[in-house]
Amino acid sequence: MDPSYLRLWSSGELRDRTQTAWDLLSSCSLCPRNCRIDRLSGEKGLCRQGSKAKVARALPHFGEEPPFSGSRGAGTVFFSGCALRCLYCQNYQISQEGIGEELAPEELAGLFLDLQNEGCHNLDLVSPTPHLPFIFSALELAVSQGFHLPIVYNTHGYLSETTLNLLEGIVDIYLADMKYGDDQSASRLSQVEDYLYYNQLAVKHMFRQVGPLKSDEQGIGFRGLLVRHLILPEKKSNSLGVIKAIASISLEIPISLMAQYRPCFKACQVPEIRRSIHPSEYKEVVIHAEQFNFEEIYIQELESAEVYYPDFTRKDPFAG
Repeated sequence: MDPSYLRLWSSGELRDRTQTAWDLLSSCSLCPRNCRIDRLSGEKGLCRQGSKAKVARALPHFGEEPPFSGSRGAGTVFFSGCALRCLYCQNYQISQEGIGEELAPEELAGLFLDLQNEGCHNLDLVSPTPHLPFIFSALELAVSQGFHLPIVYNTHGYLSETTLNLLEGIVDIYLADMKYGDDQSASRLSQVEDYLYYNQLAVKHMFRQVGPLKSDEQGIGFRGLLVRHLILPEKKSNSLGVIKAIASISLEIPISLMAQYRPCFKACQVPEIRRSIHPSEYKEVVIHAEQFNFEEIYIQELESAEVYYPDFTRKDPFAG
């Protein structure tokens, strides 16, 4: 199945979407923070991003769920910056500390093509929202040179309706976090007051656009939505709220319950999250999710915490 963006490229609609995204930078409203600063003139908002894409790493990545990593890896581009301020972010070196290199659209397009040439199953864009205009420009250039991988929009799930409308027909797969089931946790742990509203709105939009995740005969995802939830210590009620919210949208949505939490960045400053989760905490959440009869639940081993803890000062952040 051809990626949906190829039709938009052929019709000229992708070019129009690209221009609209660039126009948003002059009074930035790419995310619900609505900083309204002029990034084109060098101003920077909460995500600390300017007028160029900033990329920390681009590589075949084998740490995503099986439908994305497959046998050849997800073609993952880790972008710098983030609209959230998660105290426990495992990617804090790029989301908060700003590791990364600024790239022109031509250079970003080159990365997309390199990942395709390496045989990756998809283009996995991690934390892409602050970089949307640059991604669209790069995609236009890459398609003109034969790029055709399905696009995975790998996001924290804090998205505006404006951005979701721009993404419709361009993104093939949404890999979205639902971090919180209550606003108190979102405010305390990620310094965001309206996460629940925008996150649940976003997931509803995503599901309407692409439906549940669909995979080919080899088990590789080519279209649809998968929702992730990272289980935190002493936050059972938060996780139960997330599961209930997903179920209220559709039981067809596959969910990935992640066990990889490990205290990092500023987590040790918060008493309840300064430790890893206990097996019993994870098991309780899994049992609760199973009671809803979701069509698919991805389960993770607790030993995964070490495997998935990256170091972006290294060429391969996930090398042992």
